[in-house]
Amino acid sequence: MVKERNIHNPTNIHFVDIHEVPEEEEQEEEENEKKQPNKMAERPPEKRLNRPPMMKFREGKRSNTHRSFSRQVSLETGVSKLNKAHNEVKVLPRSGRSFSGFGSSHGVDQANVKKGEFNMFRTKSTLSKQNSFMLPLRKDSGVNQFHKNGEEGVGLLDETFDKSVPAGRYFAALTGPELDQVKDTEDILLPKDKKWPFLLRFPIGCFGMCLGLSSQAILWKNLAISPATKFLHVPPYVNLVLWILALTVLVCVTTTYLLKCVFYFEAIRREYFHPVRINFFFAPWVVCMFLAIGAPPMIAQTPLHPAIWCAFMIPYFLLELKIYGQWLSGGKRRLCKVANPSSHLSVVGNFVGAILAAKVGWNEPGKFLWAVGFAHYLVLFVTLYQRLPTSVALPKDLHPVYSMFIAAPSAASIAWEAIYGEFDGSARTCYFIALFLYISLVVRLNFFTGFKFSVAWWSYTFPMTTISVAAIKYAEYDMSVVSKGIALTLSFLSSTMVFLLFISTFLHAFVWQTLFPNDLAIAITKTKHIKEKKPMNLKRWARQSLVSIRKNNSADKHTLENE
Repeated sequence: MVKERNIHNPTNIHFVDIHEVPEEEEQEEEENEKKQPNKMAERPPEKRLNRPPMMKFREGKRSNTHRSFSRQVSLETGVSKLNKAHNEVKVLPRSGRSFSGFGSSHGVDQANVKKGEFNMFRTKSTLSKQNSFMLPLRKDSGVNQFHKNGEEGVGLLDETFDKSVPAGRYFAALTGPELDQVKDTEDILLPKDKKWPFLLRFPIGCFGMCLGLSSQAILWKNLAISPATKFLHVPPYVNLVLWILALTVLVCVTTTYLLKCVFYFEAIRREYFHPVRINFFFAPWVVCMFLAIGAPPMIAQTPLHPAIWCAFMIPYFLLELKIYGQWLSGGKRRLCKVANPSSHLSVVGNFVGAILAAKVGWNEPGKFLWAVGFAHYLVLFVTLYQRLPTSVALPKDLHPVYSMFIAAPSAASIAWEAIYGEFDGSARTCYFIALFLYISLVVRLNFFTGFKFSVAWWSYTFPMTTISVAAIKYAEYDMSVVSKGIALTLSFLSSTMVFLLFISTFLHAFVWQTLFPNDLAIAITKTKHIKEKKPMNLKRWARQSLVSIRKNNSADKHTLENE
Protein backbone atom coordinates (compact mmCIF):
# COMPACT_ATOMS: atom_id res chain seq x y z
CA MET A 1 0.00 0.00 0.00
CA VAL A 2 1.36 3.39 -1.00
CA LYS A 3 0.65 6.73 0.60
CA GLU A 4 0.78 9.87 -1.57
CA ARG A 5 1.00 13.25 0.16
CA ASN A 6 -0.06 16.36 -1.74
CA ILE A 7 2.44 19.24 -1.67
CA HIS A 8 -0.20 21.90 -1.26
CA ASN A 9 -2.33 19.98 1.16
CA PRO A 10 -0.17 17.98 3.59
CA THR A 11 -3.21 16.48 5.34
CA ASN A 12 -4.66 15.02 2.17
CA ILE A 13 -3.65 11.36 2.17
CA HIS A 14 -4.85 8.87 -0.43
CA PHE A 15 -4.57 5.12 -0.20
CA VAL A 16 -4.13 3.01 -3.29
CA ASP A 17 -4.36 -0.75 -3.22
CA ILE A 18 -1.50 -2.41 -5.08
CA HIS A 19 -2.28 -5.91 -6.41
CA GLU A 20 0.11 -8.30 -8.01
CA VAL A 21 -0.50 -8.15 -11.75
CA PRO A 22 -0.57 -11.27 -13.93
CA GLU A 23 1.84 -11.51 -16.86
CA GLU A 24 -0.82 -10.90 -19.52
CA GLU A 25 -1.94 -7.63 -17.94
CA GLU A 26 1.68 -6.55 -17.46
CA GLN A 27 2.33 -6.91 -21.15
CA GLU A 28 -0.76 -4.86 -22.01
CA GLU A 29 0.29 -2.07 -19.64
CA GLU A 30 3.85 -2.01 -21.04
CA GLU A 31 2.50 -1.62 -24.56
CA ASN A 32 0.21 1.20 -23.45
CA GLU A 33 3.10 2.97 -21.71
CA LYS A 34 5.20 2.80 -24.88
CA LYS A 35 2.40 4.49 -26.84
CA GLN A 36 1.81 7.26 -24.31
CA PRO A 37 5.20 8.98 -23.67
CA ASN A 38 4.62 11.50 -26.46
CA LYS A 39 1.24 12.43 -25.01
CA MET A 40 2.75 12.83 -21.57
CA ALA A 41 5.44 15.15 -22.94
CA GLU A 42 2.85 17.39 -24.56
CA ARG A 43 1.09 18.07 -21.27
CA PRO A 44 2.03 21.19 -19.29
CA PRO A 45 4.26 20.60 -16.29
CA GLU A 46 1.68 21.93 -13.84
CA LYS A 47 -0.81 19.25 -14.90
CA ARG A 48 1.73 16.48 -14.65
CA LEU A 49 2.85 17.63 -11.23
CA ASN A 50 -0.17 16.38 -9.32
CA ARG A 51 -0.57 13.13 -11.16
CA PRO A 52 0.26 10.19 -8.91
CA PRO A 53 3.27 8.27 -10.12
CA MET A 54 2.59 4.97 -11.84
CA MET A 55 4.42 2.51 -9.65
CA LYS A 56 4.77 -1.17 -10.27
CA PHE A 57 5.97 -3.51 -7.58
CA ARG A 58 7.65 -6.77 -8.41
CA GLU A 59 9.33 -9.31 -6.30
CA GLY A 60 12.18 -9.59 -8.73
CA LYS A 61 12.59 -11.63 -11.82
CA ARG A 62 9.64 -13.82 -12.53
CA SER A 63 10.19 -17.50 -12.95
CA ASN A 64 8.97 -19.19 -16.09
CA THR A 65 6.47 -21.11 -14.05
CA HIS A 66 3.01 -19.57 -14.25
CA ARG A 67 1.51 -18.67 -10.91
CA SER A 68 -2.23 -18.33 -10.49
CA PHE A 69 -3.58 -15.90 -7.95
CA SER A 70 -7.06 -15.46 -6.61
CA ARG A 71 -8.81 -12.29 -7.69
CA GLN A 72 -11.02 -12.52 -4.59
CA VAL A 73 -10.98 -9.20 -2.75
CA SER A 74 -12.46 -8.52 0.64
CA LEU A 75 -15.15 -5.86 0.86
CA GLU A 76 -13.92 -4.94 4.31
CA THR A 77 -10.17 -4.69 3.68
CA GLY A 78 -9.70 -4.92 -0.10
CA VAL A 79 -6.52 -6.95 0.49
CA SER A 80 -5.61 -10.58 -0.09
CA LYS A 81 -2.60 -12.31 1.44
CA LEU A 82 -0.31 -14.67 -0.38
CA ASN A 83 1.43 -17.45 1.48
CA LYS A 84 4.68 -17.76 -0.41
CA ALA A 85 5.82 -20.88 1.37
CA HIS A 86 2.87 -23.06 0.36
CA ASN A 87 1.85 -21.09 -2.76
CA GLU A 88 -1.78 -20.85 -1.71
CA VAL A 89 -4.14 -17.94 -1.36
CA LYS A 90 -5.67 -17.03 1.97
CA VAL A 91 -8.41 -14.45 1.99
CA LEU A 92 -8.78 -12.21 4.99
CA PRO A 93 -12.08 -12.30 6.89
CA ARG A 94 -14.69 -10.18 5.20
CA SER A 95 -18.12 -8.89 6.05
CA GLY A 96 -19.75 -9.21 2.62
CA ARG A 97 -19.74 -11.05 -0.68
CA SER A 98 -16.53 -11.26 -2.64
CA PHE A 99 -15.90 -10.18 -6.22
CA SER A 100 -15.09 -13.71 -7.29
CA GLY A 101 -18.32 -14.04 -9.25
CA PHE A 102 -19.90 -16.97 -7.47
CA GLY A 103 -23.64 -17.16 -7.60
CA SER A 104 -24.24 -18.45 -4.09
CA SER A 105 -22.81 -17.70 -0.73
CA HIS A 106 -21.22 -21.12 -0.44
CA GLY A 107 -19.10 -20.47 -3.51
CA VAL A 108 -20.77 -23.22 -5.56
CA ASP A 109 -22.76 -22.67 -8.70
CA GLN A 110 -26.20 -24.05 -7.97
CA ALA A 111 -26.80 -25.04 -11.59
CA ASN A 112 -23.64 -27.15 -11.60
CA VAL A 113 -24.45 -28.71 -8.25
CA LYS A 114 -27.76 -29.93 -9.59
CA LYS A 115 -25.91 -31.81 -12.33
CA GLY A 116 -24.61 -34.15 -9.64
CA GLU A 117 -28.19 -35.13 -8.97
CA PHE A 118 -28.60 -36.77 -5.58
CA ASN A 119 -25.07 -37.84 -4.59
CA MET A 120 -24.81 -35.00 -2.09
CA PHE A 121 -27.50 -36.60 0.10
CA ARG A 122 -26.00 -40.05 0.16
CA THR A 123 -24.32 -41.51 3.21
CA LYS A 124 -20.63 -41.12 4.02
CA SER A 125 -19.89 -44.47 2.39
CA THR A 126 -20.08 -42.62 -0.95
CA LEU A 127 -17.94 -39.70 0.21
CA SER A 128 -15.23 -40.43 -2.35
CA LYS A 129 -17.77 -40.24 -5.16
CA GLN A 130 -19.02 -36.93 -3.84
CA ASN A 131 -15.49 -35.55 -3.72
CA SER A 132 -14.79 -36.61 -7.30
CA PHE A 133 -18.03 -34.91 -8.31
CA MET A 134 -17.32 -31.66 -6.51
CA LEU A 135 -13.63 -31.37 -7.42
CA PRO A 136 -14.10 -30.28 -11.08
CA LEU A 137 -16.35 -27.47 -9.91
CA ARG A 138 -13.55 -26.05 -7.81
CA LYS A 139 -11.07 -26.31 -10.67
CA ASP A 140 -13.45 -24.61 -13.08
CA SER A 141 -14.15 -21.77 -10.67
CA GLY A 142 -10.43 -21.05 -10.24
CA VAL A 143 -10.45 -21.31 -6.45
CA ASN A 144 -8.50 -23.94 -4.58
CA GLN A 145 -10.40 -25.30 -1.61
CA PHE A 146 -8.20 -26.94 1.01
CA HIS A 147 -9.17 -29.02 3.95
CA LYS A 148 -7.89 -28.03 7.34
CA ASN A 149 -5.44 -30.93 7.16
CA GLY A 150 -4.20 -29.79 3.75
CA GLU A 151 -6.15 -32.34 1.74
CA GLU A 152 -7.73 -30.92 -1.40
CA GLY A 153 -11.27 -31.82 -2.42
CA VAL A 154 -12.82 -32.24 1.01
CA GLY A 155 -13.15 -28.77 2.48
CA LEU A 156 -16.05 -27.61 0.34
CA LEU A 157 -18.00 -30.79 0.92
CA ASP A 158 -17.54 -30.56 4.67
CA GLU A 159 -18.49 -26.91 4.69
CA THR A 160 -21.61 -27.41 2.57
CA PHE A 161 -23.11 -30.61 3.93
CA ASP A 162 -21.51 -31.67 7.21
CA LYS A 163 -22.81 -28.68 9.13
CA SER A 164 -26.41 -28.51 10.26
CA VAL A 165 -28.85 -26.06 8.75
CA PRO A 166 -29.80 -23.44 11.37
CA ALA A 167 -33.39 -23.53 12.63
CA GLY A 168 -33.95 -19.94 11.59
CA ARG A 169 -32.96 -20.84 8.04
CA TYR A 170 -35.93 -23.23 7.76
CA PHE A 171 -38.31 -20.49 8.85
CA ALA A 172 -36.76 -18.04 6.38
CA ALA A 173 -36.76 -20.39 3.38
CA LEU A 174 -39.92 -22.44 3.93
CA THR A 175 -43.61 -21.75 4.36
CA GLY A 176 -46.81 -23.68 5.06
CA PRO A 177 -48.21 -25.20 8.27
CA GLU A 178 -45.68 -28.05 8.17
CA LEU A 179 -42.84 -25.87 6.75
CA ASP A 180 -42.70 -28.06 3.65
CA GLN A 181 -43.09 -25.49 0.86
CA VAL A 182 -40.18 -23.45 -0.50
CA LYS A 183 -40.68 -19.74 -0.94
CA ASP A 184 -40.52 -18.30 -4.44
CA THR A 185 -37.45 -16.27 -3.58
CA GLU A 186 -35.44 -19.34 -2.55
CA ASP A 187 -33.45 -21.91 -4.49
CA ILE A 188 -32.83 -25.56 -3.59
CA LEU A 189 -29.95 -27.97 -4.06
CA LEU A 190 -31.92 -30.56 -6.04
CA PRO A 191 -33.79 -30.16 -9.36
CA LYS A 192 -37.45 -29.24 -9.07
CA ASP A 193 -38.42 -30.45 -12.53
CA LYS A 194 -37.18 -33.99 -11.99
CA LYS A 195 -38.72 -36.77 -9.92
CA TRP A 196 -36.48 -37.69 -7.01
CA PRO A 197 -35.72 -41.22 -5.80
CA PHE A 198 -38.48 -42.71 -3.68
CA LEU A 199 -36.45 -42.79 -0.48
CA LEU A 200 -35.68 -39.07 -0.74
CA ARG A 201 -39.39 -38.39 -1.18
CA PHE A 202 -40.36 -40.52 1.82
CA PRO A 203 -40.71 -38.15 4.83
CA ILE A 204 -40.69 -39.05 8.49
CA GLY A 205 -44.24 -37.66 8.65
CA CYS A 206 -45.39 -41.07 7.33
CA PHE A 207 -45.31 -42.25 10.94
CA GLY A 208 -48.45 -40.14 11.32
CA MET A 209 -50.37 -42.96 9.59
CA CYS A 210 -49.18 -45.31 12.30
CA LEU A 211 -50.29 -42.85 14.98
CA GLY A 212 -53.79 -42.63 13.56
CA LEU A 213 -54.30 -46.38 13.10
CA SER A 214 -52.76 -47.47 16.42
CA SER A 215 -54.82 -44.94 18.36
CA GLN A 216 -57.94 -46.25 16.61
CA ALA A 217 -57.09 -49.73 17.89
CA ILE A 218 -57.15 -48.32 21.45
CA LEU A 219 -60.46 -46.54 20.80
CA TRP A 220 -62.27 -49.61 19.55
CA LYS A 221 -60.83 -51.70 22.36
CA ASN A 222 -62.36 -49.29 24.86
CA LEU A 223 -65.65 -49.23 22.96
CA ALA A 224 -65.78 -53.03 23.24
CA ILE A 225 -64.91 -53.42 26.94
CA SER A 226 -66.08 -50.17 28.57
CA PRO A 227 -69.26 -50.36 30.70
CA ALA A 228 -70.37 -46.98 29.35
CA THR A 229 -70.53 -48.28 25.76
CA LYS A 230 -71.43 -51.89 26.45
CA PHE A 231 -74.89 -51.36 24.97
CA LEU A 232 -73.27 -50.94 21.52
CA HIS A 233 -72.13 -54.61 21.52
CA VAL A 234 -68.95 -53.82 19.61
CA PRO A 235 -67.28 -57.09 18.55
CA PRO A 236 -63.68 -57.51 19.74
CA TYR A 237 -62.39 -58.51 16.30
CA VAL A 238 -62.65 -54.87 15.17
CA ASN A 239 -59.87 -54.05 17.60
CA LEU A 240 -57.91 -57.07 16.35
CA VAL A 241 -58.18 -56.03 12.68
CA LEU A 242 -57.17 -52.44 13.38
CA TRP A 243 -54.28 -53.57 15.58
CA ILE A 244 -52.91 -55.90 12.88
CA LEU A 245 -53.33 -53.19 10.25
CA ALA A 246 -51.51 -50.66 12.41
CA LEU A 247 -48.70 -53.13 13.11
CA THR A 248 -48.32 -53.91 9.40
CA VAL A 249 -48.16 -50.23 8.46
CA LEU A 250 -45.63 -49.60 11.23
CA VAL A 251 -43.36 -52.39 9.96
CA CYS A 252 -43.54 -51.10 6.38
CA VAL A 253 -42.92 -47.47 7.31
CA THR A 254 -40.08 -48.35 9.68
CA THR A 255 -38.36 -50.59 7.13
CA THR A 256 -38.58 -47.93 4.43
CA TYR A 257 -37.26 -45.23 6.71
CA LEU A 258 -34.36 -47.43 7.83
CA LEU A 259 -33.43 -47.88 4.17
CA LYS A 260 -33.50 -44.11 3.83
CA CYS A 261 -31.11 -43.89 6.80
CA VAL A 262 -28.75 -46.31 5.07
CA PHE A 263 -28.69 -44.70 1.62
CA TYR A 264 -29.53 -41.02 2.25
CA PHE A 265 -28.36 -40.17 5.72
CA GLU A 266 -27.89 -36.48 4.87
CA ALA A 267 -31.64 -36.26 4.27
CA ILE A 268 -32.23 -37.77 7.73
CA ARG A 269 -29.96 -35.16 9.29
CA ARG A 270 -31.83 -32.37 7.61
CA GLU A 271 -35.15 -33.74 8.84
CA TYR A 272 -33.72 -33.99 12.33
CA PHE A 273 -32.80 -30.30 12.32
CA HIS A 274 -36.14 -29.30 10.78
CA PRO A 275 -38.15 -27.46 13.49
CA VAL A 276 -41.36 -29.38 12.68
CA ARG A 277 -40.08 -32.79 11.64
CA ILE A 278 -37.81 -33.20 14.64
CA ASN A 279 -40.96 -33.87 16.65
CA PHE A 280 -41.90 -36.82 14.44
CA PHE A 281 -38.80 -38.67 15.63
CA PHE A 282 -40.83 -39.29 18.79
CA ALA A 283 -43.65 -40.86 16.76
CA PRO A 284 -42.24 -44.41 16.29
CA TRP A 285 -41.90 -44.90 20.03
CA VAL A 286 -45.34 -43.42 20.72
CA VAL A 287 -46.82 -45.79 18.13
CA CYS A 288 -45.14 -48.77 19.79
CA MET A 289 -46.60 -47.77 23.15
CA PHE A 290 -50.02 -47.30 21.52
CA LEU A 291 -49.84 -50.83 20.13
CA ALA A 292 -48.85 -52.23 23.53
CA ILE A 293 -51.74 -50.44 25.24
CA GLY A 294 -54.29 -51.33 22.56
CA ALA A 295 -53.21 -54.96 22.07
CA PRO A 296 -56.19 -57.36 21.82
CA PRO A 297 -56.86 -59.45 24.94
CA MET A 298 -56.36 -62.69 22.98
CA ILE A 299 -52.77 -61.60 22.11
CA ALA A 300 -51.43 -59.57 25.03
CA GLN A 301 -51.01 -60.77 28.59
CA THR A 302 -52.41 -58.84 31.54
CA PRO A 303 -50.44 -57.17 33.02
CA LEU A 304 -47.78 -56.46 30.40
CA HIS A 305 -44.12 -57.26 31.09
CA PRO A 306 -42.05 -54.27 32.33
CA ALA A 307 -39.42 -54.97 29.66
CA ILE A 308 -41.89 -53.67 27.05
CA TRP A 309 -42.09 -50.33 28.82
CA CYS A 310 -38.29 -50.12 29.09
CA ALA A 311 -37.76 -50.98 25.41
CA PHE A 312 -40.07 -48.22 24.20
CA MET A 313 -39.65 -45.54 26.83
CA ILE A 314 -35.86 -45.41 27.21
CA PRO A 315 -35.17 -44.24 23.59
CA TYR A 316 -38.01 -41.77 23.88
CA PHE A 317 -36.65 -40.40 27.15
CA LEU A 318 -33.12 -39.97 25.76
CA LEU A 319 -34.41 -38.03 22.77
CA GLU A 320 -36.59 -36.03 25.13
CA LEU A 321 -33.57 -34.99 27.17
CA LYS A 322 -31.93 -33.68 24.01
CA ILE A 323 -34.93 -31.66 22.85
CA TYR A 324 -35.94 -30.33 26.25
CA GLY A 325 -32.33 -29.36 26.88
CA GLN A 326 -32.40 -27.22 23.75
CA TRP A 327 -35.65 -25.63 24.86
CA LEU A 328 -34.24 -24.83 28.29
CA SER A 329 -30.61 -23.89 27.58
CA GLY A 330 -31.49 -21.29 24.98
CA GLY A 331 -29.65 -20.65 21.74
CA LYS A 332 -31.08 -20.74 18.25
CA ARG A 333 -33.31 -23.72 19.09
CA ARG A 334 -34.87 -22.42 22.27
CA LEU A 335 -38.60 -22.95 22.68
CA CYS A 336 -39.73 -19.46 21.67
CA LYS A 337 -37.85 -19.90 18.38
CA VAL A 338 -38.97 -23.39 17.36
CA ALA A 339 -42.34 -23.83 19.10
CA ASN A 340 -45.08 -25.06 16.76
CA PRO A 341 -48.21 -27.22 17.21
CA SER A 342 -46.34 -30.40 16.26
CA SER A 343 -44.13 -29.86 19.34
CA HIS A 344 -46.97 -31.49 21.32
CA LEU A 345 -45.70 -34.83 20.01
CA SER A 346 -42.69 -34.50 22.27
CA VAL A 347 -45.01 -33.94 25.24
CA VAL A 348 -47.77 -36.48 24.55
CA GLY A 349 -45.30 -39.35 24.78
CA ASN A 350 -44.81 -38.66 28.48
CA PHE A 351 -48.50 -39.26 29.18
CA VAL A 352 -48.61 -42.33 26.91
CA GLY A 353 -45.56 -43.67 28.72
CA ALA A 354 -47.31 -43.03 32.05
CA ILE A 355 -50.32 -45.05 30.85
CA LEU A 356 -48.08 -47.93 29.78
CA ALA A 357 -46.20 -47.73 33.11
CA ALA A 358 -49.51 -48.17 34.94
CA LYS A 359 -50.32 -51.14 32.68
CA VAL A 360 -47.07 -52.90 33.64
CA GLY A 361 -47.56 -52.10 37.34
CA TRP A 362 -44.94 -49.33 37.73
CA ASN A 363 -46.99 -46.45 39.10
CA GLU A 364 -44.08 -44.35 40.41
CA PRO A 365 -42.32 -44.04 37.03
CA GLY A 366 -45.74 -43.24 35.61
CA LYS A 367 -46.20 -40.39 38.11
CA PHE A 368 -42.74 -39.08 37.22
CA LEU A 369 -43.50 -39.03 33.50
CA TRP A 370 -46.87 -37.40 34.09
CA ALA A 371 -45.27 -34.59 36.09
CA VAL A 372 -42.57 -33.99 33.45
CA GLY A 373 -45.09 -34.00 30.63
CA PHE A 374 -47.55 -31.69 32.34
CA ALA A 375 -44.88 -29.13 33.24
CA HIS A 376 -43.62 -28.91 29.67
CA TYR A 377 -47.16 -28.90 28.31
CA LEU A 378 -47.96 -25.77 30.31
CA VAL A 379 -44.85 -24.00 29.03
CA LEU A 380 -45.53 -25.06 25.42
CA PHE A 381 -49.21 -24.13 25.63
CA VAL A 382 -48.44 -20.64 26.93
CA THR A 383 -45.74 -20.12 24.29
CA LEU A 384 -48.03 -21.09 21.44
CA TYR A 385 -51.05 -19.30 22.88
CA GLN A 386 -49.20 -15.99 23.20
CA ARG A 387 -47.82 -16.21 19.67
CA LEU A 388 -44.66 -14.31 20.55
CA PRO A 389 -43.24 -12.00 17.87
CA THR A 390 -40.13 -14.18 17.70
CA SER A 391 -42.17 -17.34 17.13
CA VAL A 392 -42.59 -17.39 13.36
CA ALA A 393 -43.31 -21.13 13.31
CA LEU A 394 -47.05 -20.74 13.94
CA PRO A 395 -48.63 -20.14 10.53
CA LYS A 396 -51.39 -17.66 9.88
CA ASP A 397 -53.33 -20.11 7.69
CA LEU A 398 -56.14 -22.12 9.23
CA HIS A 399 -55.29 -25.79 9.21
CA PRO A 400 -56.05 -29.01 11.16
CA VAL A 401 -52.57 -28.63 12.67
CA TYR A 402 -54.35 -26.88 15.53
CA SER A 403 -55.90 -30.20 16.56
CA MET A 404 -52.55 -31.00 18.17
CA PHE A 405 -53.55 -28.67 21.00
CA ILE A 406 -56.09 -31.21 22.30
CA ALA A 407 -53.71 -34.20 22.32
CA ALA A 408 -51.75 -33.47 25.50
CA PRO A 409 -54.58 -32.57 27.95
CA SER A 410 -56.76 -35.49 26.83
CA ALA A 411 -53.82 -37.93 27.16
CA ALA A 412 -53.02 -36.41 30.58
CA SER A 413 -56.55 -37.16 31.83
CA ILE A 414 -56.32 -40.79 30.65
CA ALA A 415 -52.89 -41.19 32.26
CA TRP A 416 -54.12 -39.78 35.58
CA GLU A 417 -57.01 -42.27 35.64
CA ALA A 418 -54.67 -45.16 34.77
CA ILE A 419 -52.19 -44.26 37.55
CA TYR A 420 -54.55 -43.33 40.39
CA GLY A 421 -57.50 -45.53 39.41
CA GLU A 422 -60.13 -42.79 39.38
CA PHE A 423 -61.27 -39.95 37.17
CA ASP A 424 -61.07 -37.29 39.87
CA GLY A 425 -60.72 -33.51 39.77
CA SER A 426 -57.29 -33.41 38.14
CA ALA A 427 -58.27 -35.81 35.37
CA ARG A 428 -61.53 -33.98 34.76
CA THR A 429 -59.73 -30.62 34.60
CA CYS A 430 -57.48 -31.87 31.82
CA TYR A 431 -60.42 -33.46 30.04
CA PHE A 432 -62.50 -30.27 30.15
CA ILE A 433 -59.57 -28.22 28.77
CA ALA A 434 -59.25 -30.65 25.87
CA LEU A 435 -63.01 -30.64 25.31
CA PHE A 436 -63.13 -26.84 25.12
CA LEU A 437 -60.26 -26.72 22.64
CA TYR A 438 -61.96 -29.41 20.56
CA ILE A 439 -65.23 -27.46 20.44
CA SER A 440 -63.38 -24.27 19.45
CA LEU A 441 -62.01 -26.17 16.43
CA VAL A 442 -65.28 -27.80 15.39
CA VAL A 443 -67.26 -24.55 15.29
CA ARG A 444 -64.86 -23.22 12.65
CA LEU A 445 -65.11 -25.70 9.80
CA ASN A 446 -62.74 -23.73 7.61
CA PHE A 447 -59.94 -25.15 9.74
CA PHE A 448 -60.29 -28.35 7.73
CA THR A 449 -60.88 -27.04 4.21
CA GLY A 450 -58.91 -25.42 1.43
CA PHE A 451 -55.62 -27.27 1.83
CA LYS A 452 -53.86 -29.87 -0.26
CA PHE A 453 -53.80 -33.38 1.17
CA SER A 454 -50.50 -34.65 2.54
CA VAL A 455 -49.29 -37.57 4.62
CA ALA A 456 -48.75 -35.22 7.57
CA TRP A 457 -52.52 -34.95 8.00
CA TRP A 458 -52.51 -38.40 9.59
CA SER A 459 -50.73 -37.07 12.65
CA TYR A 460 -53.72 -34.80 13.33
CA THR A 461 -56.12 -37.73 13.73
CA PHE A 462 -54.73 -39.24 16.91
CA PRO A 463 -55.60 -36.16 19.04
CA MET A 464 -59.24 -36.65 18.03
CA THR A 465 -58.99 -40.31 18.96
CA THR A 466 -57.32 -39.51 22.28
CA ILE A 467 -60.07 -37.16 23.41
CA SER A 468 -62.64 -39.78 22.37
CA VAL A 469 -60.98 -42.31 24.72
CA ALA A 470 -60.91 -39.64 27.48
CA ALA A 471 -64.64 -39.05 26.95
CA ILE A 472 -65.31 -42.79 27.31
CA LYS A 473 -63.34 -42.84 30.58
CA TYR A 474 -65.30 -39.84 31.83
CA ALA A 475 -68.60 -41.54 30.90
CA GLU A 476 -67.62 -44.55 33.02
CA TYR A 477 -67.63 -42.34 36.14
CA ASP A 478 -70.56 -40.18 35.08
CA MET A 479 -73.24 -42.45 33.62
CA SER A 480 -75.37 -39.67 32.21
CA VAL A 481 -76.90 -39.42 28.77
CA VAL A 482 -74.88 -36.28 28.04
CA SER A 483 -71.53 -37.86 28.83
CA LYS A 484 -72.34 -40.98 26.81
CA GLY A 485 -73.59 -38.85 23.92
CA ILE A 486 -70.35 -36.84 23.91
CA ALA A 487 -68.29 -40.05 23.96
CA LEU A 488 -70.21 -41.57 21.04
CA THR A 489 -70.12 -38.34 19.01
CA LEU A 490 -66.40 -37.87 19.43
CA SER A 491 -65.75 -41.53 18.61
CA PHE A 492 -67.86 -41.31 15.45
CA LEU A 493 -66.06 -38.15 14.26
CA SER A 494 -62.67 -39.66 14.96
CA SER A 495 -63.36 -42.92 13.13
CA THR A 496 -64.91 -41.06 10.20
CA MET A 497 -61.84 -38.84 9.86
CA VAL A 498 -59.49 -41.84 9.91
CA PHE A 499 -61.61 -43.65 7.33
CA LEU A 500 -61.63 -40.66 4.98
CA LEU A 501 -57.88 -40.22 5.30
CA PHE A 502 -57.35 -43.92 4.65
CA ILE A 503 -59.36 -43.72 1.42
CA SER A 504 -57.55 -40.53 0.37
CA THR A 505 -54.17 -42.10 1.06
CA PHE A 506 -55.07 -45.18 -0.97
CA LEU A 507 -56.19 -43.09 -3.95
CA HIS A 508 -53.15 -40.80 -3.86
CA ALA A 509 -50.77 -43.75 -3.51
CA PHE A 510 -52.10 -46.29 -6.04
CA VAL A 511 -54.49 -44.43 -8.35
CA TRP A 512 -53.15 -40.91 -8.77
CA GLN A 513 -49.60 -41.73 -7.56
CA THR A 514 -49.18 -38.32 -5.98
CA LEU A 515 -48.76 -39.36 -2.35
CA PHE A 516 -45.03 -38.66 -2.23
CA PRO A 517 -44.06 -35.53 -4.17
CA ASN A 518 -40.53 -34.14 -4.10
CA ASP A 519 -39.63 -33.27 -0.52
CA LEU A 520 -38.39 -29.75 -1.16
CA ALA A 521 -37.99 -28.93 2.53
CA ILE A 522 -34.83 -31.02 2.91
CA ALA A 523 -33.08 -29.48 -0.12
CA ILE A 524 -32.82 -25.86 0.98
CA THR A 525 -29.45 -24.14 1.04
CA LYS A 526 -27.75 -23.23 4.30
CA THR A 527 -27.71 -19.56 3.35
CA LYS A 528 -29.95 -17.51 1.10
CA HIS A 529 -29.10 -17.96 -2.56
CA ILE A 530 -28.05 -14.74 -4.27
CA LYS A 531 -28.25 -14.46 -8.01
CA GLU A 532 -24.91 -14.36 -9.78
CA LYS A 533 -23.47 -10.94 -10.45
CA LYS A 534 -20.93 -10.01 -13.08
CA PRO A 535 -17.40 -10.16 -11.62
CA MET A 536 -15.74 -6.80 -11.15
CA ASN A 537 -12.91 -5.78 -13.42
CA LEU A 538 -10.13 -4.93 -10.98
CA LYS A 539 -8.07 -3.21 -13.65
CA ARG A 540 -10.89 -0.80 -14.50
CA TRP A 541 -11.61 -0.33 -10.79
CA ALA A 542 -7.98 0.75 -10.21
CA ARG A 543 -8.14 3.22 -13.10
CA GLN A 544 -11.35 4.73 -11.72
CA SER A 545 -9.61 5.14 -8.37
CA LEU A 546 -6.77 7.08 -10.05
CA VAL A 547 -9.30 9.33 -11.79
CA SER A 548 -10.97 10.12 -8.47
CA ILE A 549 -7.57 10.96 -6.98
CA ARG A 550 -6.86 13.40 -9.82
CA LYS A 551 -10.20 15.11 -9.27
CA ASN A 552 -9.51 15.46 -5.55
CA ASN A 553 -6.07 16.92 -6.23
CA SER A 554 -7.43 19.44 -8.74
CA ALA A 555 -10.15 20.46 -6.28
CA ASP A 556 -7.56 20.96 -3.52
CA LYS A 557 -5.39 23.06 -5.81
CA HIS A 558 -8.35 25.21 -6.85
CA THR A 559 -9.24 25.78 -3.19
CA LEU A 560 -5.70 26.88 -2.32
CA GLU A 561 -5.57 29.31 -5.26
CA ASN A 562 -8.83 30.95 -4.15
CA GLU A 563 -7.48 31.38 -0.66
